[in-house]
Formats: sequence, structure tokens, C-alpha cells
Amino acid sequence: MSRPPAVARVLERVTATVRRYEMFLPGQTVLASVSGGPDSVCLLYSLHGLRRLLRIKLEVFHLDHRIRRDSGKDSEYVRRLAGRLKLPFHPRICEFEPKQGESIEAWGRAMRMYYSAEVRRETGAERLAEGHTLDDQAETVLIALIRGGGLDALGGIEPALGGEVQPLIDVRRTEVEAFCRALRLRPRRDPTNMDTRLLRNAVRLKVLPAIERSVGREVRATLARTADTIRQDEHFLKRQAFEAAEELVEEQPGGFGIDPVGLLTVPRPIAARVVRDLLYRLKAAPTQEAIEAVLNLAAGRPGRRRDLAGGLVASRDREYVSVSRTSPESRV
Repeated sequence: MSRPPAVARVLERVTATVRRYEMFLPGQTVLASVSGGPDSVCLLYSLHGLRRLLRIKLEVFHLDHRIRRDSGKDSEYVRRLAGRLKLPFHPRICEFEPKQGESIEAWGRAMRMYYSAEVRRETGAERLAEGHTLDDQAETVLIALIRGGGLDALGGIEPALGGEVQPLIDVRRTEVEAFCRALRLRPRRDPTNMDTRLLRNAVRLKVLPAIERSVGREVRATLARTADTIRQDEHFLKRQAFEAAEELVEEQPGGFGIDPVGLLTVPRPIAARVVRDLLYRLKAAPTQEAIEAVLNLAAGRPGRRRDLAGGLVASRDREYVSVSRTSPESRV
């Protein structure tokens, strides 16, 4: 049976993306994260339409964040979709609330990851599929520029990372809408998506349209391509930093010791990544100030020390620059 052109276009794009990034292996169980909005509904129907071609088993996950008074209607809508497609449905209700001043977007993603991990453990699902689109990618790049960040931030959303995959990452939001119309689907609409006090909404509804009006052309696909190029460079640098750390870093009680001479011989971007990764491993914020402090200790004379954010201490002796949660002098 022939499909409407708008549907065929999305399925073709999703198939190419899934194969390019090797998102699924035959026989894997894929958990589709479905909020009920247009993107996630398009994701669900796309994967359902391709499930035999991709040889995957599809199940549905929905989290009710309880942020809106009528959020239970979203859950019921997704339940009906899963029932219509005869797919297992795994709803969850969030038992937590965002902290004062916490980003709602970041909190919401953290909650989805928490509850979806729970469902994946219960079901044995090897992949979690999310509905981020090419437009989301473009917005993420602009947000990274506004907030400031390195190549990892400017690389945007990873198409496939740690079991999380983004089959719609090469699909435009206009194509998502056309897909839903062609199948006569009526996704739920979240009114908070119109609140431009939230940064992503401001970028989506005001900043991107203003840029496109000013330059007289579409820039979303260009931004997404730029993110793809940056990600490739970042992956290369990460590999270089990992290899350098294997040679330069050794574990110490409460932290790590870094060979200062070796650290200064590698290119500075690699050295900075080695330090940044160690700070992450010690569960501290890898601020530019902290990274520079460790690099400066490596370049200086022994006997100096610096207090870093997050309760860390960095010190320089004859052999190492040590970064730890306890005073290096107290090591046995």
C-alpha cells in the first residue's frame, strides 16, 4: 500500500539516519520516548512503520512530569496510540519536583533519563529512541553560543550516544507536522512551548526566525551541518585526550596524579581535555578557571597548591600535579 509523500519522505530520511549512525541491531528492543507532542508521535509512527525493515521490537515509554494540571491527558493520549499500534506501554509518573531556580528543561530531561533507565532495566530494551529533530539541533547550537561552551557544546545533540538514539535528527519540524497531517494524527500541544521566558522557546520562536529574516535564507540545516562537523572534530580530540591520559595520569588516594612534564609536551587543547576529564571523574565542575589552575601548576615550580571549586585541591610536587578531594600531604 502506497504511503503519502510526506510520510514516505520522513521514513526515507529516518532509514538513512538509522543506518548512517548504526542506531539499531537486528532483534533489539527499542523503547520510544513519547510525550504526545508532534515530534515524538512522528517518531513512534516512523519506527512502527520501519520496525520490520529495521528488525526491531518496539515498545512505548511516557513520563508524566506533572508540571501542568492537565498532564494526565497526555499520558492517556499516548496510551491510546500504543494500544492502536498494539505496542507495550510503560507509563511513569514523576515523583520529584524541580528545585528553586533549576532549569525546567534540564530537570525534565534528567527525569526522563531516570525513569526511562528504570523501564529499560525492566524490559531489557537496548535502545531509547527520542524525537529530537534537525530544528532542535540548530536551536541547541545557538543556545551553546549564547551560554558559552567548547566544541562538545557546539556539537549539539549526539545522534547516538550510550544507548540513546535520535532517529529524527535529520528531519525538519515542518516535515514532522506534514507527516502527522498526512496520517490524520492529532498530537498534543504543550502550551509551555510558547513561553519565551524559557531560553529554548525564545531561540525557537524569536531568535532563529529573526536571523532568517535578516539574512534572507534558511539557516537551520546549515547550523545542523556545522554541529555535525564540530562533533567529528570533538570526537577526534577526545580520542587524543584519552590516549594522552593513559600515558600521563595515574590514580592516587582520593584523586589523580598527572605527569607535569608530559602534560606540557602535548598540545594545549589536548592537555586541557585531560584535566577537564579528570575533574569530571572527581565529580567537580570543569570550569575554565580550574583547568587553567592545574595547567599553571604543571608549568610552575614544585611546592605550590591551589584550592579548586567543588572541594578539590591541586598541588605540584617534583613528580606530579595531584588533584584530589583531600590534601595531598595527607596521603599515605
